Amino acid sequence: MSRTFTRTFSALGAGTSALALVAATPADAQRDAGGGKQVTIAPYIEASQTLEADLNGDGDVLTYTSLAAGIDAAISTPRVEGQVSYRYERRIAYDRYTGDDDVHTGLARVSAKIAPGLSIEGGALATRTRSDIRGSAPGLLAGNDTNVTEVYSLYAGPTLATSAGPLAINGAYRIGYTKVEAPNSVGLDAGQPRFDYFDHSLGQSATVSAGVSPGSVLPVGLTASAGYDREDASQLKQRYEDFYARGDALLPVTPTLALAGGVGYEKLTTSQKDPVLTAAGLPVTDNNGRFVTNEASPRRITYRTDGVYFDAGVVWRPNHRTSLGAYVGRRYGSTSYTGTLSYQASRSVGLAVNVYDSVETFGHQLREGLSNLPTSFIAARNAYTQQYNGCVFSTSGTTPGGCLNDVFQSISTASYRARGVDGVLSINRGQNSFGLGVGYSNRKLFQPNNAVGVTLYGLEDESYYGQAFYARQLSRVDGIQANAFINYYDPGLPTADGVWGYGATATYYRNFGQLGTTATVGLFGYDSGDLRSQLSAQALLGARYTF
Repeated sequence: MSRTFTRTFSALGAGTSALALVAATPADAQRDAGGGKQVTIAPYIEASQTLEADLNGDGDVLTYTSLAAGIDAAISTPRVEGQVSYRYERRIAYDRYTGDDDVHTGLARVSAKIAPGLSIEGGALATRTRSDIRGSAPGLLAGNDTNVTEVYSLYAGPTLATSAGPLAINGAYRIGYTKVEAPNSVGLDAGQPRFDYFDHSLGQSATVSAGVSPGSVLPVGLTASAGYDREDASQLKQRYEDFYARGDALLPVTPTLALAGGVGYEKLTTSQKDPVLTAAGLPVTDNNGRFVTNEASPRRITYRTDGVYFDAGVVWRPNHRTSLGAYVGRRYGSTSYTGTLSYQASRSVGLAVNVYDSVETFGHQLREGLSNLPTSFIAARNAYTQQYNGCVFSTSGTTPGGCLNDVFQSISTASYRARGVDGVLSINRGQNSFGLGVGYSNRKLFQPNNAVGVTLYGLEDESYYGQAFYARQLSRVDGIQANAFINYYDPGLPTADGVWGYGATATYYRNFGQLGTTATVGLFGYDSGDLRSQLSAQALLGARYTF
């Protein structure tokens, strides 16, 4: 929920990071143009050899060669902050049962001031992730692993922040696109029904607000805001449309504590069409396994809210490094809890916690999650950890980072109510970098009225996740990195077991001028009930030449 009124209370919310760092090699092309300007550009080519051993008892061993090209780049100037890390990889397997593979992995975030009060920001993501919450949970996401799909997403738009006397005026527009490749298979137990396969969506949003801070006109600060969101997805012609308008008040009661409250009107509707059915009443799917839309069917309402909502809470800022906002209200027909906590211990140590409650679609939630990632992040050195489907850690304490685990919990075209909490801690001290992300996510998928052929909507699933990252530069030419994660997925179906996914990697790298070498070992596993489990070990040796 947007709370623009909190910006007027002692500048709540930290600014964008002014630090940009790429964890690549000393051969990076860097230049300092003066005046705080820094540009880092490091294109590279890479070759590596990977061995993957199945530890479940059958002793299968898979080896493949990877040829990759990529770029790590960052910019930090008084007007532009941004970073991009992109990698294209061709994996060539030596097992006749495993096909060759093309993998795109990358993250980009940028923010630029183009005029006083006017800025533009954008982001892009390419990653591999799980498709179905009930299916397999491989850790490496390489080769022909089941329940793995490729996701691409991007967004961009301008932001206006200006004033007219004591009146602060803000506005923003965003447009985004998301594309998901269909997975080869999901790896479900026999008799399990299936989700639809998300294809692509186009989303747009616009917000505007105007307000006065406490004490400028009245003892209480007042803000009026409005917004509009729409997303159109290709699968079953799904549509998400949300219009809201609200008024907020902020009343300081001490120099560090204020009471906050707001009331608004919202009309939110999600809908879709029916699939084409066979004579037996089963949905027809295309060659990719996606439902074929019945264009003649009426539009089915999957969720609708039309009425007044409200919330109230406290805003606490004991110092310029700490801020807390906690709210409780009535929305979506039940009690709603939201809140944020940020703590910047120093320029290099930061903590952020977010409690959320919103009605979402996959494309809309991914776009929001991408926009919350920092413009200065830690780019890992190998394909084991550089997947960007979990937590992304920052190089600065002002923007600690963010996690995408909640949106990647499962991929479905269905709209849903998303509730949960995320926490991210980033520490960068000298030659050491540490990141920790934990969270819980709950989703209730909405059921169309008089649904035909689609049987899995209406369930409530949830997940718990944790991820830790550590890196240390041992000298000017070498260093180590380690990454560990654990996830638990509860599909919410009596016929489906919960799924555990876990793994850890350790990397040592050493550079010889523009040539860098990497050695990585990893252990990954997942368990689902008593029948499906996998434990595997991987080892990688690689060489990278940075131009």
